[in-house]
Amino acid sequence: MKAKDIKSTLTYDDKVIEKIVGHALEKVSGLLAVNGGFFSNIKNNLVNSDSVRDGVSVEVGSKEVAVDLDIVVEYGKDIPAIVESIKAIVFQNVDSMTHLRVVEVNVNVVDIRTKEEHEAASVTVQDRLTDAASATSQFVAEQADKVKETVSKTTDNNETVE
Repeated sequence: MKAKDIKSTLTYDDKVIEKIVGHALEKVSGLLAVNGGFFSNIKNNLVNSDSVRDGVSVEVGSKEVAVDLDIVVEYGKDIPAIVESIKAIVFQNVDSMTHLRVVEVNVNVVDIRTKEEHEAASVTVQDRLTDAASATSQFVAEQADKVKETVSKTTDNNETVE
């Protein structure tokens, strides 16, 4: 018996195709983000979680895939050209890795931002807390040094009195 004569099935979990699409989209110029919606954005702003699946939804059949995306594009860029790039790279990556045929790529542009606006919005609450904790730690260390200095001076003055 040869390997090709053995019966088998191959299926893909939605999350596998979502990851393939998410990683492929990292290469698209002018695409700032794939938006996972309100709750996903809250999660991403609380912790440094940048899941490649956020904002990517797929329907996977036995031979075909449909992809839905919510995206944020860079201000001033040609949006239809970005969508064409998205379609091409999604088709190529899904096909080469799974041999599934991409039959739909539906794109919803949910926001448009400058690079500066996007970078400012990408600072997470966790980053802000880390910065605040660092500043607080430095302040406490400075205050502790002042207390040590004061105690040392007081101790030196008290040693001379008997």
